[in-house]
Amino acid sequence: MPWFKRVEKGIHTPTEEKKETPDGLWYKCPDCKTVTSMVEHRKNLSTCVKCNYHDRIGSREYFAILFDDNQFTELDADLVSGDPLNFTDTKPYPQRIAATQKATGLKDAVRSAYGTMNGQPITISCMDFSFIGGSMGSVVGEKIARAIDHARETRTPFLMISKSGGARMMEAGFSLMQMAKTAARLALLAEDKLPYISLLTDPTTGGVTASYAMLGDFNIAEPGALIGFAGPRVIKETIGKDLPKGFQSAEFVLEHGFLDFIVDRKELKQQLSDLLAMLRPESDGKDNLKSKNGKAAKVS
Repeated sequence: MPWFKRVEKGIHTPTEEKKETPDGLWYKCPDCKTVTSMVEHRKNLSTCVKCNYHDRIGSREYFAILFDDNQFTELDADLVSGDPLNFTDTKPYPQRIAATQKATGLKDAVRSAYGTMNGQPITISCMDFSFIGGSMGSVVGEKIARAIDHARETRTPFLMISKSGGARMMEAGFSLMQMAKTAARLALLAEDKLPYISLLTDPTTGGVTASYAMLGDFNIAEPGALIGFAGPRVIKETIGKDLPKGFQSAEFVLEHGFLDFIVDRKELKQQLSDLLAMLRPESDGKDNLKSKNGKAAKVS
């Protein structure tokens, strides 16, 4: 018997001729449930065409959005985590790192690069949630610290794009040390009077929120991003009270004074460019795009 039959329309499809729809052709918005093609979704910078829900993206996509012609020089691309504690949970930590590197094509949970954004030089570090939940380990802290050093050397603004579940438990105290290290480097950046913009995306939580993510000269966020230290469930169980509607959303955090503004991803590059143009002289740093530890890269 055919799996699909509509006699009045003259349609008869035998079961053996049934064709499965390939995976990855369509995107269903988790918020409004609107279905659109993946091609259209990507053209809209991974935001819903109907409700503007901002889907999670990684460093590859953010670099393509922000750097002119998607051309940039990556910094410290080959740094990888060690195993200082000989940590094992369901598998040894080195095996977990190797498996995640193979699955994601990333070395760790952050990438740093420099280039131009609408003609203005800039240094950017961007976290990848797909790498062990964007957790902050020693490599993440070191790469961010080195990116800040690069921004100071080249007199360029620094942009940090955060997306993290917090500190990496497999490195314990070594992870927590990165909070102080990155904060200290940002203090030096401030002494040099160079702009630091922190972009908080969904989710930004834990030790990342408690350190560099909230230390920007401007703290900005994407619409609907979850921003907080502990999660809503933990807070509710701790205080024994129901939480306000929209608690820990970017809009809630903005309303309570912890953000400067919320920016739509489709307007991100232009708004950042306009902000930086107001913060520093146009001539400052334009001829300083050289790095001792850089590796040229172009991502398509």
